[in-house]
Amino acid sequence: MPTGQERATIVRRAVRVAVAASAGFYPLLYGAGLPVMALYALFAPIAVGLLSPVPGSGRQRVSVMLRALPPALVLATLGTLLAVQTWAAVVGMLAVGFVLAFAAVGGPRPAGVAPGLQLFYILACFPPYAPGTLGQRLAGLTLGVLALAACELLLPDPPAASYPERLARALGEAARGAAPGGVPPEKLREAGARLRLASVPPAERPAGAGRTDRALEQGGRAVRRLLDQLATLAETPPAGPDPASAALLDRVSELCATCARFLRTGTGPPVAGALEAAMRDFQAERVRLASGPPGERPPVEVLRRQSQVLALAESARMAEITTDIAVHGHPTEPAVPRRLFWYAELSTPRLWARRVTGNVTFRSVLFQNALRTALGLAAARAVAGSLDLSHGFWVLLAVLTLGRTTAGATWRAVRLAVAGNAAGAFVAGALLIGLGPHTDAYAALLAPVMLVAFALGPLLGIAYAQGLFTLVVATAFAQIEPVTWRLSEARMIDVVTGSVIGLLCGLLAWPAGARREVHRAMAELLRVCAELVPVTAQALLTPADGSRAAGPKTLPDGSRAAGPLPDGSRAAGPRTLPGVHRLRLAEAAYAQYRTEAPGEDTRTDWHAMLIAANHMLLGAHWLPRFGLRPEAGASAPAAAWARATAEELVAETDRIAAELTCAPAPVRRWTAPDGPPPTPLSVDLEVWMTSLAHQLTRIDSSLTPPPGPDACPVTPSRRRTAPPD
Repeated sequence: MPTGQERATIVRRAVRVAVAASAGFYPLLYGAGLPVMALYALFAPIAVGLLSPVPGSGRQRVSVMLRALPPALVLATLGTLLAVQTWAAVVGMLAVGFVLAFAAVGGPRPAGVAPGLQLFYILACFPPYAPGTLGQRLAGLTLGVLALAACELLLPDPPAASYPERLARALGEAARGAAPGGVPPEKLREAGARLRLASVPPAERPAGAGRTDRALEQGGRAVRRLLDQLATLAETPPAGPDPASAALLDRVSELCATCARFLRTGTGPPVAGALEAAMRDFQAERVRLASGPPGERPPVEVLRRQSQVLALAESARMAEITTDIAVHGHPTEPAVPRRLFWYAELSTPRLWARRVTGNVTFRSVLFQNALRTALGLAAARAVAGSLDLSHGFWVLLAVLTLGRTTAGATWRAVRLAVAGNAAGAFVAGALLIGLGPHTDAYAALLAPVMLVAFALGPLLGIAYAQGLFTLVVATAFAQIEPVTWRLSEARMIDVVTGSVIGLLCGLLAWPAGARREVHRAMAELLRVCAELVPVTAQALLTPADGSRAAGPKTLPDGSRAAGPLPDGSRAAGPRTLPGVHRLRLAEAAYAQYRTEAPGEDTRTDWHAMLIAANHMLLGAHWLPRFGLRPEAGASAPAAAWARATAEELVAETDRIAAELTCAPAPVRRWTAPDGPPPTPLSVDLEVWMTSLAHQLTRIDSSLTPPPGPDACPVTPSRRRTAPPD
């Protein structure tokens, strides 16, 4: 059931749409005597305000509507001209349907307004072929959109907190959590949960392809990770005196407070590079102490805690860089490592091109949805045109509004819609028979019927929405031309026809929606990211070629080399772009899957898989960069432990990935081998890989078999090479 705030939002929207539709329809029909212009002025607010869930506050929606008006005029013109032949209208519908549905790659706002734009083409592409009425159509459409925009400004929804403000609040909580006294762990985790995109209103989500949105989204993940790390640290009190960790935590607290203020005001940015210098000094001191006489070395528990502190400081450094990019729109200082901030120096057109081309694959749920929608609308237009259905527009409207991303969800929506339309058609038929040709009665009924339909429909469900919308259609068309009860019959036939077409498309094109895709995407993500584990381990096992304080050398891309390999060559930086790309596809599949089956498959911990992949990607970057090490490198037992553990983790990840797409594989339990107290180098690896092993164990315990038979692209015994950058 909708909450009180959701009900208030629905009622305000119903009032806005009903007022805007009435403001254009009545004067144009009864004052100016222009029925075509009146019809478009009535339909435009319904299409953009009701059938298109444009997210945001009043001003945000007005901005989207005004920017969408020129494309709407172009689409109405195109539909009017292509209505000359059925085949031309079908080809146009195929192209328009795919492009507008695929616009979801641009984020919630383009995805929200896309159905309305499609409806402008759909309404215009049906007979009669009347290019002479094009001017009236465009004028009515413009008046309807402008009337709705005015209503949005006069009766707006209350604005929600922006994502930068949410990020600033979370950074403030992190600053308090890193300071002495701290914040309870549960409150830190709650603050991080509020940054999840699922908890953020669609209009405020940083989902665009530009630098600012990408930086905000990456910053949100960094701050969530920082809050979780602070909570974990608070749950494990220090094992002994550790002034170095306390000093670094103070620097983290100061940085978080400064970044929060910077996000809110745009002034007083943090000192660039200050935290990174403190982290290097911190790591150098760890190496110095651990390389001293055995009796003076810190306890292993202290070294592990220091490794945790260093990891959370890296999360804070990530937040610092993303804040700089988000506020300025570009990095004012080099964003290193560049592979992790690959977008920072690219132009906006190139970033959009990468977003689009990255989703032009059958593995993308956005591409799947766009193709399914386009084929369904084109088939519906062909059927309506071939059978010469009266008011064939409703066939396509049914396909567009009742189609879901799974065949099962489409069938449930269709059953309710047909039942609601049957009831609505019965009531509308009785109304038309009872009132006959009395236009003034229909005029008096239209506005209140719209208000009731647009308010109660979303509140009560699909069946009520379809039935009440049938009444709106009957009272509107009865004023434009003489109609009989056969109008309700025509609408019923059209809705059933559209429902059948939508069902067939749902059965033939990805009937399971994101169910299978989320299994494939997560498996590929884990496989690609797992290849970074042995590479990172080897980078940290390589002896330094300079003094203890020198640390790794700087590579041309701004990252740090891990030192010379045994053959004298220099270690290359981790290739993480394939993992970042897979992460994007997996996140999109997971987001859709959660909307399709909120109550199903609750056992499988998909979110833990995303966290594990992020854990591998980030460790592959920050561990080599801050991996100061003794000149002689790790001890032989520690090196053997690290290499063996890395291979075990890869094998365990491959097994989990195979189980996601195939029959369950034999269980292999990961256990750390016994060894001497680790050096600082192997402690960093131990903390990272042990944490990853715990995450994999949690994932393994949550796995359920994939739905139905599916091909296994990779077996646990075969390795797969990541695609090129």
